[in-house]
Amino acid sequence: MKKSPHILIAPDAFKESLAANQVAYFLKKGIEKALPDSIFDVTPVTDGGEGFLKILTEGTGGTFKTVVVHDALMRRGKAEIGFSGDRQTAFIEMAVASGLEMIPSESRNPLVTTTFGTGEMIKHAIEIGCKKIVIGIGGSATNDGGAGMAEALGAKFLDKKGQVLLPGGGQLSELYEIDLSGFEKNLPEIVVACDVSNPLTGPNGASAIYGPQKGATPEMVQQLDAALKHYAEIIRKQFNIDIENIPGAGAAGGLGGGSVAFAGAKLVSGFQLVSEILDLENRIAKADFVITAEGKLDAQTINGKAPFGVAQLAKKHNKPVIGVAGTLGNGYEKLYDSGFDFLISIINQPFSLAQAIENAPKLIEKCGYQIGKIIGFNC
Repeated sequence: MKKSPHILIAPDAFKESLAANQVAYFLKKGIEKALPDSIFDVTPVTDGGEGFLKILTEGTGGTFKTVVVHDALMRRGKAEIGFSGDRQTAFIEMAVASGLEMIPSESRNPLVTTTFGTGEMIKHAIEIGCKKIVIGIGGSATNDGGAGMAEALGAKFLDKKGQVLLPGGGQLSELYEIDLSGFEKNLPEIVVACDVSNPLTGPNGASAIYGPQKGATPEMVQQLDAALKHYAEIIRKQFNIDIENIPGAGAAGGLGGGSVAFAGAKLVSGFQLVSEILDLENRIAKADFVITAEGKLDAQTINGKAPFGVAQLAKKHNKPVIGVAGTLGNGYEKLYDSGFDFLISIINQPFSLAQAIENAPKLIEKCGYQIGKIIGFNC
């Protein structure tokens, strides 16, 4: 009699299509059709971006609270904060307040967008009495270096005339002085999970690499980069803190650097943090097969993305790894040298992007069935 395989399913989200838990659900549903006696361990993962809040809160048996905050254009709205089961740790996903997907494409302008709402969420967590705050900073609409966040916590950013600057990364070029006299005095430990290692400025910095996807023209990119460079210089002169070249300082339009400067935050690998909280390595060690997924797997996946992290942990324990993607992009073959044993796209016929997104649940389920058949031959 064949052994019932123990299958760990640990996908990330398919961006603008399905959340990680939905991807996991449809993969499991498909595999079960082929291998109904399988033992499953389903644990959605993230590298600090989409799904961060839900995955960590639910993974620790925690609860959610809805709070009133401002979005990246300073419009009032609601956002969720997560709390661990023991209520000692708050989980914040900056994208639910300051995220790009909340801003219509025609209104995206990183010269004016702000992280103020992220700061408001931090303030709510402090008021509740959390001893630790963990922030995922993927998916931002901003390029303000975290100035908006700091402002929500009591900082004032002043020009030469002593006037408070308007929100947005574009205004930072007018910065003359930062007043922290009214800044929050009771900051707990703050850990920032980010999935990139970009510095704050320069050709690999926040503005150049991520500004265009937030609505920046080439001219705006130059303006924003110069503004962040000036901002970093003011911070260096006033507080003797050099954030310009810290790996990860450029994450979320400079929120990584701003969180270090104003909140004393520790920047960590998003996937590493999530995997530790979810005890992922021990769960992988108990599995016979490991399946991970993301909307696109390509050469960039090895740069700290969640599926790569899953594959590395699996290889550490000599577990076979299957990678599932909406699209296998340029250079995906490199992943075979980085821990993956088999890569498969859910697309099995010509589809437009809109059609692929619409049909993603069925396509993932069918892919799961194929994977189940493959695993069945090896049990």
